[in-house]
Amino acid sequence: MWKLFGEWVIPLSKQNISASRIVHKKTAMKNAVKFLALLVGFEVGLTMIFWLVLILVTSTDLYYSDAFLPWKPLLQILMYVGFVVLSILGCYYIAYRFQLRPLEYLDDVTEAAQLLATPTDAPVSLPPELKNIEDDLNTVRVQNLESQKAAREAEQRKNDLLVYLAHDLKTPLTSVLGYLKLLEDEPDIPPELISKYTGIARTKAERLEELINEFFEITRFSTNKLVLEPASTNLSRMLMQITYEFNPVLKEKELQWELKIPENIEIVCDVDKLERAIDNLIRNAVNYSFPNSVIKFTLIPLAGSVQICIQNKGNTIPPEKLERIFEQFYRLDAARSSDTGGAGLGLAIAREIIELHHGVITAYSADEWIRFTIRLPLDCQKSV
Repeated sequence: MWKLFGEWVIPLSKQNISASRIVHKKTAMKNAVKFLALLVGFEVGLTMIFWLVLILVTSTDLYYSDAFLPWKPLLQILMYVGFVVLSILGCYYIAYRFQLRPLEYLDDVTEAAQLLATPTDAPVSLPPELKNIEDDLNTVRVQNLESQKAAREAEQRKNDLLVYLAHDLKTPLTSVLGYLKLLEDEPDIPPELISKYTGIARTKAERLEELINEFFEITRFSTNKLVLEPASTNLSRMLMQITYEFNPVLKEKELQWELKIPENIEIVCDVDKLERAIDNLIRNAVNYSFPNSVIKFTLIPLAGSVQICIQNKGNTIPPEKLERIFEQFYRLDAARSSDTGGAGLGLAIAREIIELHHGVITAYSADEWIRFTIRLPLDCQKSV
């Protein structure tokens, strides 16, 4: 699903949940054993103290004197009653503490979970008994921080893009109006100058149209989801048609094709969307190719899949930029020109379409070569 701006959702792994449950069962068993050991230890200790007190009391001369004889039954009753009361109170306190501890843990976890709404660089800290939960919460905290950072960067790129496009819209529009005004104010201009001025105005107007189309791209892919409409397609014929349509563009840019497209390669795909993805990749290759160079386009049939390679001669892309080349609104050249480049959506859209087809797209650049490789299943409803 294409989604430019939205909530970041962190999926919970079933393996992690199962592992946590196993840890919780072991912890519960340890607590039960500890609870039983404390009860037994308390009862044994209280009994030993009771018999020790009883021995000390019965070993005194006062206990056997005639004056104390009427009080012996009462003393024995009080001692046994005290033993029972202390035993009950002790067991109740131990049970109370064991019941209170999980609630205290729950308070700690709840407080830590609330902090995840606005995570900070400070890690979540919980009691040692909750080490596994602490690790899980810190993992979520780190993912939240990364998601928020990515969202801020995407928003910043979008804002920068709108500023660039607003400026770029004004530049060709000013040129168009300027040359039309010149033609209007000077009716006796020689025909060759009229042709030159109208040609420049047309070029600027075409650039203006491209920029307006980019605005539509941003709006459409910010609000809509991409859904495939698969059909059996002659991929070879489709690719030959796409490359043929680019011949005028390549001629204008002083570029040449080197095509290796075997005939009659059939796949199941969404023709319109796959054409869109290939078109974006070719346009990218054209924009970033050296003059008088070759763009290599190769289709390779594989077992259960096909591979498409688009390779052009251009400035080597640094690894740090290559990692982000498929991000939305990301442009290789930070300083945007009004004459070249796009919104930074082309490669992101291409990747989205390829992944919807259960395919894989990768980028590689070295020694002034830039290569995009696509691998697609023969049926877009199956994974590569």
